[in-house]
Amino acid sequence: MSTVLGLRCRECGRDFPAEALHVCDFCFGPLEVAYDYDEIAKVISRESIEAGPRSMWRYHDLLPVSESSPVDLGAGYTPLVRAERLGAELGIKELWIKDDTANPTGSFKDRVVSVALTKARQLGFKVAACASTGNLANSVAAHAARAGMASVVLIPSDLEAAKIMMTSVYGGKVIAVDGTYDDVNRLCAELTSERPSWAFVNVNVRSYYAEGSKTLAFEIAEQLGWQAPDHVVVPIASGSQLTKVEKGFAELGKVGILNEIPSVRVSGAQASGCSPVATAFSNKVDAIAPVRPNTIAKSLAIGNPADGWYALDVIRRTGGACGSVTDAEIIEGIKLLARTEGIFAETAGGVTIATLAKLAAEGVIRPDERTVAIVSGHGLKTVEALTGHVGPSHTIPATLDAFDLALGLDDPVRP
Repeated sequence: MSTVLGLRCRECGRDFPAEALHVCDFCFGPLEVAYDYDEIAKVISRESIEAGPRSMWRYHDLLPVSESSPVDLGAGYTPLVRAERLGAELGIKELWIKDDTANPTGSFKDRVVSVALTKARQLGFKVAACASTGNLANSVAAHAARAGMASVVLIPSDLEAAKIMMTSVYGGKVIAVDGTYDDVNRLCAELTSERPSWAFVNVNVRSYYAEGSKTLAFEIAEQLGWQAPDHVVVPIASGSQLTKVEKGFAELGKVGILNEIPSVRVSGAQASGCSPVATAFSNKVDAIAPVRPNTIAKSLAIGNPADGWYALDVIRRTGGACGSVTDAEIIEGIKLLARTEGIFAETAGGVTIATLAKLAAEGVIRPDERTVAIVSGHGLKTVEALTGHVGPSHTIPATLDAFDLALGLDDPVRP
């Protein structure tokens, strides 16, 4: 692909070919895709994007693959919802929800996996693999099935039942490991060297995989009428999504889709039971100290985030903040979003909304900022977290008197 220059180390700047590499062999820094933005600017335009498919692949000129037929389940171009009722409760005049619950397997991971497996197929891999907290496992298994590839996913054994069943139904191998995600990820890293013919989407093809998250920024800008927001709130697991959202807005400026490189404040959201980035931000230190996760937000439960330092750098450099919220606040965040906007988010979404509320109350998010909160997964994946918190308002016998007694003065529509 002529517009991809290769891979470049984020630490020392050394260049590498666009192959299945993810770590610099000189300084051990992570590699990311380097593009020729001048060449991209010659072929991309608002019109060419708008004429493309109603999916993330309308932005193919800014993605690191050249195939005309990507591994695609229809990810992306998800709703950007004007959240007027939620904004009114939080004191934010213009609030938007980027609703990635609408993706094919119910989370934003469909974006990164679509790119990763398209590149993996291009590089000749036949097996798709990953370590996952659940959503990635769902997406890898589904996209592998679509592509006719075998899949092997490794997950912590205590994942939510819906995520385990959803992964298993696609027919690949699902290996449950006793331990945390960090334990699973270490095993997966060892397997990468033992199984060089497998595409581990978040290891040996991670450099390409991560690029899929940029499409969130591309879509937000397009859906806002080719304008960037003032502030965006992003959940943090590995930290990669947050860094790529910031990169996506910058790229639109570099290739002329936006009139200039926008200044977007980026804030992060973590659960208190797994908040290494938020803790470093609060303590004003650079080191991300690993933690052992203990939170209901299992999809964010990465105690040693690979891109934690880079996420922290983006947050500080853009003038954002990083907050953390308790499990109780996560539940309230899920309920608040559902009650005000009719969007059912998984626990990660509860983290985002609860952090959004906290940052608004603290004045970090200003009332006049155009703010976007990213809700990355569907609530049906994590219903266990709501046990004991929601359910029937009343249980009654099948009589009118019992119904009238149960509703009482709370009847929303009385004759």
